[in-house]
Amino acid sequence: MVTKYSVSLDKVINEYGYETLYLPCSAAELSIVSQDVNRPGLMITGCDYHFDPARVQFLGLSEIEYLKSLSDEKRYESLERLISQKPPVIIITRNFEPLPGMLELAEKYRVPILRTSEPTSECMASLISYLGTALAERITRHGVLVEVYGEGVLIVGDSGVGKSETAIELIKRGHRLIADDAVEIRKASAKTLVGSAPDNIRHFIELRGIGIINARRIFGMGAVKLTEKINMVVQLEPWDSEKVYDRMGLDNEYITIMGIKVPLTVVPVKPGRNLAVIIECAAMNNRQKKMGYNAARELLHHLGMDDGYEPQAQEIDIWQNY
Repeated sequence: MVTKYSVSLDKVINEYGYETLYLPCSAAELSIVSQDVNRPGLMITGCDYHFDPARVQFLGLSEIEYLKSLSDEKRYESLERLISQKPPVIIITRNFEPLPGMLELAEKYRVPILRTSEPTSECMASLISYLGTALAERITRHGVLVEVYGEGVLIVGDSGVGKSETAIELIKRGHRLIADDAVEIRKASAKTLVGSAPDNIRHFIELRGIGIINARRIFGMGAVKLTEKINMVVQLEPWDSEKVYDRMGLDNEYITIMGIKVPLTVVPVKPGRNLAVIIECAAMNNRQKKMGYNAARELLHHLGMDDGYEPQAQEIDIWQNY
């Protein structure tokens, strides 16, 4: 079953500073559930095929000028055809005045009317981006999310393996914490995952033997960040002398999260290993690979051993453990 998410209208108003022309009740009680928006040009001309009333509706220059060209009776009919569908909100752009009868119909059908000075295309693009994140499909996973050299690194592993301690060391080295213990992962687009912390535990880190600390209070605002794209996953696991670990990095391992492939690096943990430095190197190496450079392949080329070698991609499923 697909979970439906919503965002309250007051959050949208506060985010963009929209002017309120009419609200049937408190904006906090109204919600938007669709990531898509619409310019109802066809609807106001009489074509209502496949009209989605769950979308935010925009009235811009084209729509306003067309409605102004109609007689009073026709204009009222067109507006009622749109407003009677009860969209979550109608936004008037470019600071246009509401047309005669619009606020009356909005009150009749209890449809919020907002206004902005922005051009329609800019306003729509901005709102689509915001709703895409706010209403995105999401899951919550046990782990730590940090930003390292601009790369979003999701650190996972068994409880007690050292994820939070590694995050503290990374923060001290100038990197930033997004989430500790629980990471909320949103599918912001077909290719993008965005991670954040649940509101009630944001900026807090649990350190065994010390307890709960607030990273923002101890290390400052520069040590934390609200959200970050997930560019790679680092799995920490206790060192297993019987296991053969990758020592070259020729082949690519990845994990699929909500249908999106994310590079995966397995880092064995044992005393004496500086995990923060290793993760820094992993983040920089991942960025180089995205730019088309692979140090292992260059070494093989220098040794004359790369003839006919094709890198392999292997999917690893680790979520059942966390």
